[in-house]
Amino acid sequence: MLSGTRMPEKCRPPSAPLAGIIFRTVKTLLSVIALTGFISSAFAAKDGWLDDIEKAKEQAKQGGKRILLDFTGSDWCGWCKKLDAEVFSQQEFKDYAAKKLVLVEVDFPKGFKLPDATQKQNDALANRHNVQGYPTIIVTSPSGQKKGQLGYMEGGPKAFIKALEKAK
Repeated sequence: MLSGTRMPEKCRPPSAPLAGIIFRTVKTLLSVIALTGFISSAFAAKDGWLDDIEKAKEQAKQGGKRILLDFTGSDWCGWCKKLDAEVFSQQEFKDYAAKKLVLVEVDFPKGFKLPDATQKQNDALANRHNVQGYPTIIVTSPSGQKKGQLGYMEGGPKAFIKALEKAK
């Protein structure tokens, strides 16, 4: 383009102040999207776990599986975190659970609030099963009839699976 000629209005790059506004708006939108994803994941059960007992019952009936209820304080209970690290997050347990169990996280966090319906359900389950501490593991039939109760135990997935097999 020759010097001294003007660029048509539609072809001009945005002015510096306008570019700054656009940049800040996009940056803010991306931050909001990332924060929304983080917050919603805080309310979701662990990967492979449900947080809805009625859905769990349906899946258990359809698959001929038992239900494992993990009563936990996911963000504050040291023994719960230890059980998760030593058993629930191990591939051996995940493989066993995929074949035999429907997993339900019944969480009682202190650092964040669960949706009201989930909190109400969790309170009712804890009362029904007389949960006194965490972690408490309840194994039920597909209809919800209690078959056994466990807590933290040493020995990793092998010992835990062996104890689950006795809770039939």
